[in-house]
Formats: sequence, C-alpha cells, structure tokens
Amino acid sequence: MAVADPARLRLVHAPTPLVSLPRLSDRLGLDLWIKRDDASGGVEAGNKVRKLEYLLADALAQGADTVLTCGALQSNHCRATVALAARLGLAPIVFLRTTDPMAPVPTTGNAMLMRLFGAEIHRISPADYRDRDALMRAAAETLRRTGKKPYVIPEGGSNGLGSLGYVEAMRELRVQLDHGLAGGRSFDLLVHACGSGGTAAGLALGAAAYDVAPRVIAVAVCDDRAYFERVASRIVDEARVLTPRLGAPAALAIDDRWKGPAYGVASDEQRRFVVDMARSFGLALDPVYTGKALFGLASMVKAEPALLGKRVLFVHTGGLPGLLAEGPALEGDLSS
Repeated sequence: MAVADPARLRLVHAPTPLVSLPRLSDRLGLDLWIKRDDASGGVEAGNKVRKLEYLLADALAQGADTVLTCGALQSNHCRATVALAARLGLAPIVFLRTTDPMAPVPTTGNAMLMRLFGAEIHRISPADYRDRDALMRAAAETLRRTGKKPYVIPEGGSNGLGSLGYVEAMRELRVQLDHGLAGGRSFDLLVHACGSGGTAAGLALGAAAYDVAPRVIAVAVCDDRAYFERVASRIVDEARVLTPRLGAPAALAIDDRWKGPAYGVASDEQRRFVVDMARSFGLALDPVYTGKALFGLASMVKAEPALLGKRVLFVHTGGLPGLLAEGPALEGDLSS
C-alpha cells in the first residue's frame, strides 16, 4: 500500500517567479536564473513559509494551540512563524538569541514584526541558545502542565518534515520548466544561502526527484562545512523516512568560504556587493543570507572558470524585513 505524503497547508503564493536578469548574467558569465522565493507570500515571505506549510499542518493535526520556535534577534524564520501562527489562531512564542538579553526588543525589521503580531518574546544569551532544543522542550512541558497544547518547531524549521517544503518547491519548478520557462531545460547547478540546513536537504532531494539539477551548492552563512554536512545528512534521512518515494539526493556541496566575519556580519566587500546588486540590477539582497550567497556564487565563478556559461539557478530565500534593520551596518556603503 502506498504511503501518503505528510499533510500540507497552502500558505505559499505559488508558483513563485522564475526570472532572468540578463545584465547580471553577462557580468557573472553565467546563464543565471533566479527563483524568487522572496515573493512566496506577504509579510511571511521567504523560504521559511515553504517549510511551515508542513510544520504548521502537523501542529494543527496534533491539536496544538501554541507554537514555540527560536532564532536570532532578527530571525526571518521566527518572523514567518509568528505571522502565520497569528493567521491560524495559534499563540506564538519565540526564543531570540541576543548578546544583551536585557536590552529592549528592537522596533525594526523582523523583531518589530514579531512584536506587531503579538509574539511572546524571550531574549536569551548565546550560551543559553546552544541548549535551545532542551530549553524549548522544557518550556513546552511547562505549558502542558497548564493545559496548553504546544508544538515545537526547530531552528529554521529545519527537520525532515520542514525540508519537504523544498522538495515541493522543486516539483513546482519542474512544472515551470515543462511549461517552457527558463528555456524549459534543467539546470547544471542550484545555489542558495544555508543557515540551518533544511533548505539544502530539501533542494537536494527535490532536485534529484524532479530532474531539476544534478548539483546543489549551499553557501554557509555560519558554522562550517562539516557541521552542515552532518545536519543536512540527518535531515535527508528524516525526510526519506517520512516520504519513502524519495530517492537519493542530488550531489550536495557545502561551501563555507563566504560566511564573512560572523553570522549576521558581512565583510566590507560583501556589503559593497549588496549595495551594488541593488543599484546596478534592482536586486534586493540581505547581508545576512542572500547577499553572502550570491557573493559566494560570483566569487566561485572567478575562482573556477569551468563554471563559466553554466545554467545556474539562484534560489532567492528572502530576508527583506531583516535587510530593513541593517541600515546602520550599511550606512557607509549607502553614502558612497
């Protein structure tokens, strides 16, 4: 008997656009296409809403009335979770990593939107954040003792269930190609920003399942290659248990050369690149995720001439609200 795929809500504004920027392609020396997952929704837009289609479907199926998750102070994932929880009538609780847990929650970017949508916000130190999974489990148990029905979503929505959002994205992309978009042909390579591993796992599984591309490069914005190789491998295994029809993933490489000084901190060159992409091509990238990823792709082409002329899909994973909180960091570059 066939096993049904896990339940999914319809939250993504799909299909998201598949676009070309010919002048950018010419500059990079690629046949470059962009999957605009920054247009996957309204205020919840970005790659996380695809994962949340599955995760929040599971929460509702389990009768949850509260969702808990975690991330950085300007987390795109937490913002999307809070916005969608409010839409679905679930109480959102977020644990946000910050260097100063006593400082007020900002009224900018994702943090402001989380406040707007009524999240219960807990600010925690980087040291406490290292035990985030245990912390959220303990918080959930406390809620159960008060009669609540909590559902815990891991950092970035990155587990086997959440990764199915990007398997579905690759099915969506296959349909777009079959209708003649982007020349109707598969790609040589997919490139995207990697911060928690779930998108990488889903893209690798989906790219293989729907003959979208034989290779995926995840540009790490934090941690290192060995860490994300372990995380992505675990998530791939979890997803294949949940959806046995999935075969082996496409070749997945983690490139950790472009993560900059730290998570959420871009190098001078990366900041200038973000501003240049906006002014030269009208492409809004954030310096935390997508800016580092496209900068990484541009740098790869310079270092590896074999990439010249390849058909490459860049998955734009969003981050505009976070970008709007980066004004002070970009001030010098904006003034030049």
